[in-house]
Amino acid sequence: MKTGINQWAFPAEMPAAQALTLAKEIGFETFEVCVGDKGPVSLDISEKEATVVRAHAEKLGIAITSVASGMGWQYPLSAPDAAVREKGKDAVRQSLRIARWLGADAVLVVPGVVTPDTPYDVALENALASVQDLVPEAEQLQVAIGIENVWNKFLLSPVEMRDFIDQCESDCVGAFFDIGNIILMGYPEQWIRILGRRIRKIHAKDFRAPVGNLDGFVMLMEGDVNWPAVMAALREAGYEGPLTAEYGPYKHSLEIALRHCLTSLQAILAL
Repeated sequence: MKTGINQWAFPAEMPAAQALTLAKEIGFETFEVCVGDKGPVSLDISEKEATVVRAHAEKLGIAITSVASGMGWQYPLSAPDAAVREKGKDAVRQSLRIARWLGADAVLVVPGVVTPDTPYDVALENALASVQDLVPEAEQLQVAIGIENVWNKFLLSPVEMRDFIDQCESDCVGAFFDIGNIILMGYPEQWIRILGRRIRKIHAKDFRAPVGNLDGFVMLMEGDVNWPAVMAALREAGYEGPLTAEYGPYKHSLEIALRHCLTSLQAILAL
């Protein structure tokens, strides 16, 4: 396993090439590009522009391993409105293409959202059908759709997520497992063992359960994640990809935030 950093750890206005350079200087081995309608990397990026970013990363010697996007919140794949679902699918399709251009092999996908207007059973039916619709393109591009566990009131157990992935009947659909996100609803080491070979990528975060809200997210090794158990489970599952830290920059020092992430990841990997 290797140390990775998510682009959201850098200022939104910082160009991807500059973020890659700084990540390499700090000592990270891998990098996750973040795309959206306004950035940090635009969904409208061209293949030529993406190829320039990829070449820069290759020259530096840092691997771009995945693409993350929050567009699934804006245009849920679970939405009752078919037009909204189609916009969501279009965003995933473009993210898959961008990942291919960048040399990454997985895209983070928020699978759906349960709301007062989107009951759980409707969300499940719509989200599953939407992801299944995307499978042919993922297989053609050989980029995995990574279903992430987020605070969306949806896919609330590892068994349900496992079954959701299996119903897509493709190696190009798997789990983008976020360790810190799971603390309020379970134990990450249990999720890892149940999801097993289905895990495509990992987001590394930590969380203090008693806080119970977004303020509970803390730096790696400062929360309630049982990191020795998590690492044992990841090794049992045969996971060899990066541990990608997903944190925002500190208010007064970007470099210190990045160094804290890297030092913590290195300590976790040594467990």
